[in-house]
Amino acid sequence: MLLGVAVLIEHTCSLPIWQMLLVYLVPYLLVGFGTLKEAAEGIVHGEVFNEHFLMSIATIGALAIGFMPGAETEFPEAVFVMLFFQVGELFEGYAEGKSRESISHLMDIRPDTARVLHDGAEKVVSPEKVAIGDIIIVRPGEKVPLDAVIVEGSTALNTMALTGESMPREVAAGDEIISGCVNISGVVKARVTKDYEESTVSKIIDLVENAAEHKSKSENFISRFARIYTPVVVFAAILIAIVPPIITASPFTTWLYRALMFLVVSCPCALVISVPLSFFGGIGGASRRGILIKGANYIDALAKVDTVVFDKTGTLTHGRFAVEAVHPEEYDEHHLLHLAAHVEHFSTHPIGAALRDAFPDEASDGCQVTDVTEVAGQGITATILNGKRKTENGERIAINVAVGNAKMMKTIGVEWHDCELRGTIIHVAIDGKYAGHIVINDQIKGDSSQAIDDLKAIGVQRTVMLTGDSEEVAKEVARKLNIDEYHAQLLPSDKVDWMKKLKHSNNQALKHSSNQVAFVGDGINDAPVLALADVGIAMGGLGSDAAIEAADVVLMDDKPSKIAVAINMARRTLSIAKQNVVFAIGVKVAVLLLAAFGIASMWMAVFADVGVTVLAVLNAMRTIRR
Repeated sequence: MLLGVAVLIEHTCSLPIWQMLLVYLVPYLLVGFGTLKEAAEGIVHGEVFNEHFLMSIATIGALAIGFMPGAETEFPEAVFVMLFFQVGELFEGYAEGKSRESISHLMDIRPDTARVLHDGAEKVVSPEKVAIGDIIIVRPGEKVPLDAVIVEGSTALNTMALTGESMPREVAAGDEIISGCVNISGVVKARVTKDYEESTVSKIIDLVENAAEHKSKSENFISRFARIYTPVVVFAAILIAIVPPIITASPFTTWLYRALMFLVVSCPCALVISVPLSFFGGIGGASRRGILIKGANYIDALAKVDTVVFDKTGTLTHGRFAVEAVHPEEYDEHHLLHLAAHVEHFSTHPIGAALRDAFPDEASDGCQVTDVTEVAGQGITATILNGKRKTENGERIAINVAVGNAKMMKTIGVEWHDCELRGTIIHVAIDGKYAGHIVINDQIKGDSSQAIDDLKAIGVQRTVMLTGDSEEVAKEVARKLNIDEYHAQLLPSDKVDWMKKLKHSNNQALKHSSNQVAFVGDGINDAPVLALADVGIAMGGLGSDAAIEAADVVLMDDKPSKIAVAINMARRTLSIAKQNVVFAIGVKVAVLLLAAFGIASMWMAVFADVGVTVLAVLNAMRTIRR
């Protein structure tokens, strides 16, 4: 194209002006028809002042200026301005495509069909037609169509599209599976737990599709700026073309040429395109890491977070009890745990589940459990026919086992002693004699410590933990994770009160330039605090629907270490958007000043518009990269 235009210039220099115009109109209309059409449609719809209108006026003026007395023709400039504007549009389209591609991978998680088991036969239907309680079959290579619980079979799931993690997740009967995952190995049957509209995949797609509606402060400013700026530029160009020739009696064509350059330079393409593109790319890049940001406005807030408040259970910890230590006074660790698990066999309490999980084979060891009695608020007693004690003739005898807290030990008159470890202490007495204790704790997530360290490394000033757990447990978790402060034994309403204090406190520690407070939670009782925080961050993998709905950011893999990643990505996105604003305005102002003194040429004006736009777009595309 450029070579063709160069040849055209060489062969038309000797032609009359009107013939030269006809020749140049061919390439001009070829490259500029779309822009002229957009400008005309804008005028028809009452949206006159846009970048297409500015380019059209500037280039049409360049075509017409050669017909004025004493003026030189600017036909090649008009063609090249329109050509480079189209090049800028091409780069914009490519960048938008890459940004949309970074988000559209989430659309691939949308399941097309579901295999439903009806009367022993498989039936392929749309996921929207599957009801709660239906049994679905998921074969290797297929997407999980709806949220469900496995009732038969085991497999490995690829969760990368949802969480950004490449490691497959092993699941078996009793495990929950979420829609959008890809079944890798085995065939599984699962009972549907949610309608398609309420399923994980449906909610994720809805979040991503609506993210563009929540614009950042920068985007809103640019939109308002462009609506005011563009008409001001047009009228300023008219004044530049008319007023100086009248005042100074200088040639009208000189100032008309400068006015045309002013229009080209002043085109706000670089700002209007690159700033929204930066935020759009940032949202897409985060989604590839399993971080769903519900809008560009939350990128603004995330970038300014300097206080992060955590819920404990299910956020920093797994939210399930497990045996941490066994301290026997009699027998050995294995047998003490064995007896306690037998007594708690029928208990529905989480502590009972923890003891059973620690000793899962108690049902096959030949022991018999009778006379099970649960004492509310204390524990359980039971009689066990156990092979460890025998009469002189070798017959088994029954032993009485009591498993519970300190109150139970006092009730049955057994002397007990405390443990140096923090957690829930379960005491065990056998035939009225203290046999030892078992320490049970909610297990801290493997990356919780890294999450706190990473937050402090990126400059977060304050970390706080709010929990309904006991003072001792909260203190121990805060100590292990190096959390700055904690507040324990809180009801949901207490957490709301503390969040208000953290946001509005006059404490000097909170007086930072940004002072944005983020809350990280997972439970239904966290929803009010998530909504109250400047930025609410929910654990999306195992978190409640209410928490995900109330949150501004969702971590799909439940890893608290992703919080620092999200903040870093938000800061990088905001930084790139600011770079584009400073660069675009700086170059345009410089060229405008040169144009005012008659130093700048139309080619410099083209660079100040199209060149700056292309560079800003390329810079904005950096937000897509991981």
